Amino acid sequence: MEQPAHGGEPAGAAGDAAETLDHPLPEGVRRRVVALVADAFGGLTVAELPASLRQYARFTASRRAKFAGNAMAAALDTDALFRQRIGERFKQSQPELAGAVETGTPPAAADPVDVAAAAYVLRPPGWVKLVAAAGEEAERADAERADEAGRRELERLREELAAAKDRSRGETEQLRHDLDAARKEAESLHRKLRSAQSDVKRGEAALRKVQGEIEAARAESAAQVSAAESETRRLKARLGEVEAALEASRRTAREGRSVEDMRLRLLLDTVLDAAQGLRRELALPPVSVHPADTVDAVEPGRMSPKDIAARALSETDPALLDQLLALPQAHLVVDGYNVTKTGYPTMPLEKQRLRLLGSLSALAARSGAEVTCVFDGAELAAPVLLAPPRGVRVLFSKPGVTADELIRQLVRAEPPGRPVVVVSTDREVADGVAKAGARPVTSALLLKRLSRLS
Repeated sequence: MEQPAHGGEPAGAAGDAAETLDHPLPEGVRRRVVALVADAFGGLTVAELPASLRQYARFTASRRAKFAGNAMAAALDTDALFRQRIGERFKQSQPELAGAVETGTPPAAADPVDVAAAAYVLRPPGWVKLVAAAGEEAERADAERADEAGRRELERLREELAAAKDRSRGETEQLRHDLDAARKEAESLHRKLRSAQSDVKRGEAALRKVQGEIEAARAESAAQVSAAESETRRLKARLGEVEAALEASRRTAREGRSVEDMRLRLLLDTVLDAAQGLRRELALPPVSVHPADTVDAVEPGRMSPKDIAARALSETDPALLDQLLALPQAHLVVDGYNVTKTGYPTMPLEKQRLRLLGSLSALAARSGAEVTCVFDGAELAAPVLLAPPRGVRVLFSKPGVTADELIRQLVRAEPPGRPVVVVSTDREVADGVAKAGARPVTSALLLKRLSRLS
């Protein structure tokens, strides 16, 4: 390595002083110089580096170029020894380019930026011209590249402009079409709006009319309600008057009824006495046939004594039934199953019949009244084998005829005026026989009377 001469300056220092750049390095040349110094930097020792660059000794080339670029460029420009050492490292790495630059004949195919960077580092005679020429060449190349890029960009922009015009025409047509459709839609909406407004006005008019009718109806209803309340009050007053008159009439009727009952009883006693005298006078024989014997019905079959089972209860009878049966020639007609299903429904039908008939026999013997017990025989396959107890007539209805109808036939067969008592809880039967002149009583009353037989 050459030793510095004249107090530390290298041998070519005098020539460097004679040639200087009158303008800054082109930016491309400067970046290439920094990269060249950064590459050669690693081959120097710390002692060979300027003091300002020693802190970057351990950096990689890329980091030195990034963080120490300005410091290296400044050291290269002011420190001839450092520049000489970098030039020697450059000669070792690129000897052909370095030799051509030092002789002043750089290869025509070389990159002008590389030539300018090498001339700036090596500083041979005429290096300023090389740097200036390389800079101009680099600027011309940059300008050409910029022109080419500008032309390409211009072509691209023209193409984009043409495409944009095409799109704009299409979008304009679409917008014009959409605008026409929007206008038509707006006109349709305006028509609908006008129609809706007309409907609303008609609806409001109809509503006002209906409200007026409702108010009139309310007023009329209020007047009718007031009139109805007045009429109700008048009718209530009239009803009170009628009830008072009815009560007075009832009192008068009861008083008159007492007198009429007394007169009727006297007349009945007279008729009875006359009838008894007439019987004695005519010497009429006892009656052996009763009207009930003339009614067509199915009589029960005969049973042997061992088949007979009768049981009576010893209790007293209610006074009402006793009074009815105490009337002369009273006839007691009993709806058999109606009584048995009221008093002992859980027993079999045969035992129901036997229990009722036994009790009726005891009642007939005690009261002396004629007793007929009617059973429904419409569904019987054959006559019931039964021996009627003493004093009780037992009848079964024919097929197609109900027990209720048979009871009504028995009542109609009796002459008017004979006391007939019908025992049934059936409301229809009771109403029917009452119209025919018989006296209906409930099954519960008969059961109470039978339970008190002794």
